[in-house]
Order: sequence, then C-alpha cells, then structure tokens
Amino acid sequence: MAEGLDELLDEVESKFCRPGPLRRGAAGRPRGCGGGVLGTERDRAAAEETLRSAETFEKEDDLDSLINEIFEEPNLDKKPVKLKSKSSGNPSVRASTQSLGKSCSPVYLGGSTAPCGIGTNTSQRACDRLRCVACDFRVVSYDDYMWDHSCDYLFFRNNMPEFQKLRTKLVKKPGARAYACQCSWRTAEALTALQADPQLRWVCGRH
Repeated sequence: MAEGLDELLDEVESKFCRPGPLRRGAAGRPRGCGGGVLGTERDRAAAEETLRSAETFEKEDDLDSLINEIFEEPNLDKKPVKLKSKSSGNPSVRASTQSLGKSCSPVYLGGSTAPCGIGTNTSQRACDRLRCVACDFRVVSYDDYMWDHSCDYLFFRNNMPEFQKLRTKLVKKPGARAYACQCSWRTAEALTALQADPQLRWVCGRH
C-alpha cells in the first residue's frame, strides 16, 4: 500500500509541479536586449519621435517665415477721406458770440437786422438761446421770413422742428425774423422786449 501511495504522489508531482514546455519557453525569452519584438518596437517609437520633431521644426520655420512676410510688407498709402459738408438752404439760426453761462436781462426778440447775443439794458441784442417752458422745446428762428397768417397750434405741434415741413408756412420777408417753438410762434421786425408779450412762455436758455 505504501508503494502505491508513493507512485500516486510521483504522478501528481509530475503533472502539477513541473513547468511545462510553454512556461519554460516563456521563462527563457530574453527581455529588453535590443532584439526581437521588443527591440523592433523601440526602434519604431524612436523613428516616430524623430519624425514628429522634424515636422514640428518645419511648422515653426513656416510660421516664422509667414510672420516676417507680414511685417516686411510695405504699408499702403492711406489717403484721408474728406467729407464734404452739404450746405443746406435753410436759413441759419444765429449763434451767440458771447461767453457761456450768462442770461439775457431783459430778453429781446428782433428782426433779421438786429444783432444776436446777450441782451441787457445797455446792450440790446436779440436772444438766440430761447427755450419754451411750456413745451420744453428750443425756439428756432429764421431770418428774412415771416409766418403765414394760416398757421395754427396743430401745424407746429406736428411739424416742429423740421424745416422742410415748416417752410410751407414761411413767407419771404426781408428784415423780418420768424420765431417758433412747438406751441407758440411769432414774427418780429423790430427789437422788442419779450416781457411785452405775456402770452409767450419763452425764457433765455443761457449763453
């Protein structure tokens, strides 16, 4: 019985404890010696790295060349664009020649021959900075024109301050000056103090 047990142990040892041919072949394969499959993969990786480096340098050279061409390109002569101002046929509202920040006292209206500026008791000038406190519109004036007698409140309400629409009610009259806001209108031919017409809500808007 002891001999049978020894034979059984020898058989088990021969089957399960000794390395087979495949395992012995794998154990005997060299690792990392520069040859075989491992050496080929390393050579391929090194070649790819060299190729990538060459492509990178080539792209950088092309980019540098492009930048140099851009900066070396001569600038085109730029001609300044001149805007031509079209002079309108509208009668101009005279601008004040006085310094800003002062008010007329008293306020005057006047014809086209009256000088414009800051009006005082000693320097009587027609105010060209009038503003209406009723409609909060700036008062416009047109030299050598008068308002037609058919003008009414709705006309100025709908057409102020567009001259092309207002001109349909303007009548040419040398020496006169037509004033208007959105709610009131007057024609002046001589220098007149504004306080003489209490219906007008016009004040000096400061010069």
